[in-house]
Amino acid sequence: MNPVRKARTLLLGSAAILIAIGVVMIYSASAINAHDRFGDSAYYLKRHLAYLFVGGALAYAASSVSYEALRQRARLLLGICVVLLVLVLVPHIGHSTGGARRWFRLLGFSFQPSELLKIVMIFYMADFLDRRKEAVSDLKRTIGPALIVLGLCCGLIFKQPDFGTAVSIALVVFVLFFAAGLKLRYLATLALCTLPLIILAIVSQPYRMKRLLAFLHPWEDPRGVGFQIIQSFLAFGSGGIFGTGLGRSQQKLFFLPESHTDFIFSIIGEEAGFIGTSAVVVLFILLIFGGTVIVFRSRTFFAQLFGLGLVSLLALQSIINLGVSTGALPTKGLSLPFISYGGSALLANLVALGFLVNLSRHAEAAHEEPEQPAV
Repeated sequence: MNPVRKARTLLLGSAAILIAIGVVMIYSASAINAHDRFGDSAYYLKRHLAYLFVGGALAYAASSVSYEALRQRARLLLGICVVLLVLVLVPHIGHSTGGARRWFRLLGFSFQPSELLKIVMIFYMADFLDRRKEAVSDLKRTIGPALIVLGLCCGLIFKQPDFGTAVSIALVVFVLFFAAGLKLRYLATLALCTLPLIILAIVSQPYRMKRLLAFLHPWEDPRGVGFQIIQSFLAFGSGGIFGTGLGRSQQKLFFLPESHTDFIFSIIGEEAGFIGTSAVVVLFILLIFGGTVIVFRSRTFFAQLFGLGLVSLLALQSIINLGVSTGALPTKGLSLPFISYGGSALLANLVALGFLVNLSRHAEAAHEEPEQPAV
């Protein structure tokens, strides 16, 4: 079998199993909460399945579209995203929840434009860096314009506020710069210039400082800022090696906040134990490995950059979510790809999967050897 085809099979197989685990665990983690709030234990499950249906259609479209033709509209797509990011900040247009204005609501469903921007930014930057690959370290032609675009988009996301998404997009763009051949001293300079801004963003908002302190010393305030991560620890500890059994979690009974979204991995740890969480981690490793093989087998520089950005995005989101759930990273609201409940994030991840399949088909065709003429 062609190695690219093997990688695509590994990619799709891993994603399919993760999606199936997500469907089961979302119902398990949310049923009691959903019944208490909405009188329907399958409320979140039904909505998740609806997003899965739409996301599957979008993934199929992404796997079939000509991304080379789509490149001609990269600037238009980015412009649409910027307009949406501006509109979502406007009262009575953008929907506000918990002090953050990040969503549009339509017919009872929510859409988060920053999730769309993740894919479009990767697409735009891959096209931009491909066109300027001979001058990637040129401040005026490449670095400056790219940073202006990145700063504008991340600034609008930061205003929502959504610090984690802004940082994750910036990190993925830095990965693309590195892959495009930007000199390490320039990357180091950019990182050093960005660090004070990140520190200022953290110390300027009390809730961000509280999250950082909770990460460093959760047991000093077990009923306050340390409550969520401590409940996550208890979930993992209760699960042990083999888990308490599907549906038998105690932490989801109004102890662990966001048990079906940001902290669903903790519920997996409680109900499926170390065996279950290890299986999930292995599936993510296989997913990223399959995507990486596709990236390295792609023939065009644009395809390699675009694929690398998508794989980096999925890997980064997975690492951050797993790190937050296990207390290795400060609390940040990033969902676990393909598993957590969350409509816009699920749609974006499925579109990323679709584009990786698209890239794999082009890579497979490019690596097929022509038939030898009969002697």
